[in-house]
Amino acid sequence: MPAAAAPIISSVQKLVLYETRARYFLVGSNHAETKYRVLKIDRTEPKDLVIIDDRHVYTQQEVRELLGRLDLGNRTKMGQKGSSGLFRAVSAFGVVGFVRFLEGYYIVLITKRRKMADIGGHAIYKVEDTNMIYIPNDSVRITHPDEARYLRIFQNVDLSSNFYFSYSYDLSHSLQYNLTVLRMPLEMLKSETTQTRQESFDIFEDEGLITQGGSGVFGISSEPYMKYVWNGELLDIIKNTVHRDWLLYIIHGFCGQSKLLIYGRPVYVTLIARRSSKFAGTRFLKRGANCEGDVANEVETEQILCDASVMSFTAGSYSSYVQVRGSVPLYWSQDISTMMPKPPITLDQADPFAHVAALHFDQMLQRFGSPIIILNLVKEREKRKHERILSEELVAAVTYLNQFLPPEHTIIYIPWDMAKYTKSKLCNVLDRLNVIAESVVKKTGFFVNRPDSYCSILRPDEKWNELGGCVIPTGRLQTGVLRTNCVDCLDRTNTAQFMVGKCALAYQLYSLGLIDKPNLQFDTDAVRLFEELYEDHGDTLSLQYGGSQLVHRVKTYRKIAPWTQHSKDIMQTLSRYYSNAFSDADRQDSINLFLGVFHPTEGKPHLWELPTDFYLHHKNTMRLLPTRRSYTYWWTPEVIKHLPLPYDEVICAANLKKLIVKKFHKYEEEIDIHNEFFRPYELSSFDDTFCLAMTSSARDFMPKTVGIDPSPFTVRKPDETGKSVLGNKSNREEAVLQRKTAASAPPPPSEEAVSSSSEDDSGTDREEEGSVSQRSTPVKMTDTGDSTKVTENVVQPMKEVYGINLSDGLSEEDLSIYSRFVQLGQSQHKQDKSSQQLCSRCPDGVIKLTPISAFSQDNIYEVQPPRVDRKSTEIFQAHIQASQGIMQPLGKEDTSMYREYIRNRYL
Repeated sequence: MPAAAAPIISSVQKLVLYETRARYFLVGSNHAETKYRVLKIDRTEPKDLVIIDDRHVYTQQEVRELLGRLDLGNRTKMGQKGSSGLFRAVSAFGVVGFVRFLEGYYIVLITKRRKMADIGGHAIYKVEDTNMIYIPNDSVRITHPDEARYLRIFQNVDLSSNFYFSYSYDLSHSLQYNLTVLRMPLEMLKSETTQTRQESFDIFEDEGLITQGGSGVFGISSEPYMKYVWNGELLDIIKNTVHRDWLLYIIHGFCGQSKLLIYGRPVYVTLIARRSSKFAGTRFLKRGANCEGDVANEVETEQILCDASVMSFTAGSYSSYVQVRGSVPLYWSQDISTMMPKPPITLDQADPFAHVAALHFDQMLQRFGSPIIILNLVKEREKRKHERILSEELVAAVTYLNQFLPPEHTIIYIPWDMAKYTKSKLCNVLDRLNVIAESVVKKTGFFVNRPDSYCSILRPDEKWNELGGCVIPTGRLQTGVLRTNCVDCLDRTNTAQFMVGKCALAYQLYSLGLIDKPNLQFDTDAVRLFEELYEDHGDTLSLQYGGSQLVHRVKTYRKIAPWTQHSKDIMQTLSRYYSNAFSDADRQDSINLFLGVFHPTEGKPHLWELPTDFYLHHKNTMRLLPTRRSYTYWWTPEVIKHLPLPYDEVICAANLKKLIVKKFHKYEEEIDIHNEFFRPYELSSFDDTFCLAMTSSARDFMPKTVGIDPSPFTVRKPDETGKSVLGNKSNREEAVLQRKTAASAPPPPSEEAVSSSSEDDSGTDREEEGSVSQRSTPVKMTDTGDSTKVTENVVQPMKEVYGINLSDGLSEEDLSIYSRFVQLGQSQHKQDKSSQQLCSRCPDGVIKLTPISAFSQDNIYEVQPPRVDRKSTEIFQAHIQASQGIMQPLGKEDTSMYREYIRNRYL
């Protein structure tokens, strides 16, 4: 198995906030509660934030002793047993940040979380609830009459709505960047000189550095891409004073994951959307771009495909495809004071040299490489010139910028009036979009972390040979990106992105050897699963920016939507109009305050007193402009040198400075993703396992009576899905009722910190594991009298379910085929004695992946489980006997330990 570096896992995953009169003590630990860190927050300063991080890693015993001393030292009377000087305030899972308005500072803590996805063993969580605590003591608090109003505005940003974080996976970057970073330092170590190595690793930390010969493993953590981080301003004040494990960066947008079962082989399909925190806001109040090239409603959508049978970034198979949506990069706006459903579009500033568009596309070239493909879906033909204003200006800007770029890296512009094609009865919108999607994916390619399989080399597909991107020895890289826009970047954009994503998904499945041709048909289980993910993605983004769910969906453009959908579309339109007219201004104020665009200051106008926030988002209106960029060489010089590769992923000194590299022992918890994912130190239940609860193609989409072909790539009839195949009329009505209930039901249970008594001296407490799928289906309880009928409907003949009767004996021909298959497998998986001896020498407690395929490039692995030592076996047997009421006698060591605990605690 190829060697590679490993991502660093944060050692602060559980937190407990303890309170005294003069200080807060924030105790953080890793999930196994073996390593602890402590933050000391001063409460005597009325307006300043004083935080002390001693950067020491404590053991559990040391933390208990520290908290015991603090408790004893802060009691009102020395030696008094009845009262406590250290109070347990709250339990949490992370720090969102610190914020101050006109009085003192607040700390924002994540108190509930829910697991939403898993990528290579790295869990992605959704923030379910937060707690905002005022830091200064009441005795030093200086009150201000407007503090409460700022607090209400800040809390209008609902942190429990679509904010996500991870302790070990960088959500602000794409999978391609994260896996490229894991290879960077090793390539530098192999190719560069000793001096270069020292320059690239001068960011080593002295604390905890382990250098034990060749047994070290490089743990790598990269700086987040701050454009997609939403709490960067809240963490900025402590960024340089505390250890990096305290900094938990969150993104805003969407995250969904479903399981595609291909004849029992699990493949995870993940969709992640990252909303930009620059020039962020609501629909009519944020249009176009600001002076720095950041556009409104900019969202980066990434679809990740991974073979879940192997959980490893080095041995597993991973693929991703990224596309972007965003407002037209011009200075334009719409006046909503007229109370019109479609306010007129006005160009605010003349930009003959496309300055703002140049800044925007320079950012995209740096992050994605070339080519940049623009798919413009706004209307071209109108009775009254409205949307066409944007098209004409965008064409002029792109034409101007392209004349200075090298011909092979020019921006590709694709105009297509989607609304016009939708109204036409002769044209199929999705067929035309499919043609555009094929051409786009062929130009940009996609990311996959393994080379082409032998089956695609021996039997290459015609379209596969035309695929673009960059081919490297370890796989393929996506170079360039598709940028889709309409006016709002909501309904039309989501459908276009779905069609491009569907085309890319076919190539991704083909690259992993899961289908024989890179084509996917509608009405298959795989596409229905993918379509549901994209509709949830579109509804979420539409609610965040437009105030309502999608009005036009994929079924609308396929013209197969039911007649009841028209009334729902009208209601969504009215909801969007109401939100834009009455609530968007308050939401915009909340976003400006949360992101730090506006800082409350004594003696200056308050946020609600400003007539407009134009000056907050366009910084060039508040100060003199710096040196102007060239009108012709409008790009960053370093970026253009490395095209078509994105500059952010190139191995250079500037990018290496963004990495934090640390050397660990190969069994350290900070890089052991196996222990982080499986958690062998705690009791787990299959009912709470996330992979079993997530949406599955076999359970939720495949017909229940499929006796012929269980493949998720088989075209089904419209009424032959797992959600609509119903036995009779009553079942059909019950399913409709369940779907309505699911739309209005509360979210499934989340992981919540369990508050314990203040007598507990441990640094953290256990959490309730409630990892449930993000789209759970409510269960309808039936009466006992109907149970027999339900059983009769569920239990079906074996012949109908499997296609054969398993109780019948096998024929001689089938037995001979099976025996040949077994012999072939035995000869294929033979290993020489030397490899077996090496495996036998492996230390206990280590999971070993052994290659068992004759082909080295597309290898598969078998897992040799660790050996259990005698002491662990005895502990497990004693645990089983204790559950049966058979208790083991206490030894001398246990008795003395208990007596010491009682003496220290109560005497």
